[in-house]
Amino acid sequence: MGNAAVKKHVATAEKTGVLNLSRSKLDEFPELVLKLKGNLRSLDFAFNRLTTLTPAIGDFLALKSLVLDHNSLSSLPDEIGKLVKLETLSVAENKLKTLPNTLGNCANLKQVQLPNNQLTVFPVMLCSLKHLDLLDLSANRIDKIPKESETLHVTELNLNQNRLDFIAPEIAKATRLKTLRVQENCLNLSAIPTEILAHSSVSTFAVEGNLFDMRQFPHVEGYDQYQERYTAVKNKLL
Repeated sequence: MGNAAVKKHVATAEKTGVLNLSRSKLDEFPELVLKLKGNLRSLDFAFNRLTTLTPAIGDFLALKSLVLDHNSLSSLPDEIGKLVKLETLSVAENKLKTLPNTLGNCANLKQVQLPNNQLTVFPVMLCSLKHLDLLDLSANRIDKIPKESETLHVTELNLNQNRLDFIAPEIAKATRLKTLRVQENCLNLSAIPTEILAHSSVSTFAVEGNLFDMRQFPHVEGYDQYQERYTAVKNKLL
């Protein structure tokens, strides 16, 4: 997208508070966009060629939605933690290896979608966010769900297609967690905590594609309690 086209989109966004520059062949953050930092609520940079995100992103204090899917970002700037009104962050299909600890300052986040990146460590800085409802970490390289997960407020946690071989039993204390997806990982049957099955609020526990025969799963201690929750939720939907 040429400079004239970006200028036109920016002019419109000055009135609407919404800027969509997806599929614009951008390899850097256009300086023209900086004039919107006072009132921009939604910014979409999906399907571009960004390798870095400018630290100036922290100046967009009105931002509620930030979409950076399908770029080549390996990190996010610390300044993203200044976006205290941010509700949706989507950085799918990038090259993220780490996340800034400052992301934990984005207290109003409701959805964080980070599938298909290169993350190796569970983002514990997100565990205390009280409004976070969905956390999608599928198709990364994470090998453990740590004990810090007990403070998660999400209702759905997706860790499909990672390298999980350990789930901390403390996750059962995450009282809002209803759906836990750990399909296609490296979990042995002994790595499935009894606490999740017997004493959690999880009613959908997706474990297919791990290092055990699914016919063994119903014999794990606590399975009957889990099945009761699963059936109760299913019956409510009928």
